[in-house]
Amino acid sequence: MLNYDLSPFYRSTVGFDRLLSMLDKAVGAEQNAPAYPPYNIERTGENAYRITLAVAGFGEKELSVESRENTLTVRGSKEASAKDEKRDLLYQGIAARAFERRFQLADHVVVTGATSENGLLHIDLVREVPEAQKPRTISINGAKPAKTIEAAPEKQAA
Repeated sequence: MLNYDLSPFYRSTVGFDRLLSMLDKAVGAEQNAPAYPPYNIERTGENAYRITLAVAGFGEKELSVESRENTLTVRGSKEASAKDEKRDLLYQGIAARAFERRFQLADHVVVTGATSENGLLHIDLVREVPEAQKPRTISINGAKPAKTIEAAPEKQAA
């Protein structure tokens, strides 16, 4: 990611310090965004997408997927069991910490399903644009030819 230093703007602007603070926070939040669990976003069709998260060690009951308004939230929480407390780990490279990952969805994108296999959580999405908002072709009618009025034949004098 790119790093932006907005401090020179603080000196030369008046009244925009709040805006610059918000930009600073946004840039900082992007850099400090959680990297766990890693994920992919792929296009599987013209209006179909798939989000794949690497959730090794989590069972289906330990994961939750929630879609509310334009936000997709995936949560994972590992429950400690008595069996886990007895283990003496020498090295723990497999993260089993709780996580929450949020994705902002575009308008009219809905979740169609979620599957978990081989340590990967697949979430399928489809963009369903309402018929009223789909582009439609408007036919162009040519101008109708103007009606010509013919003069009534004149009566010839005999």
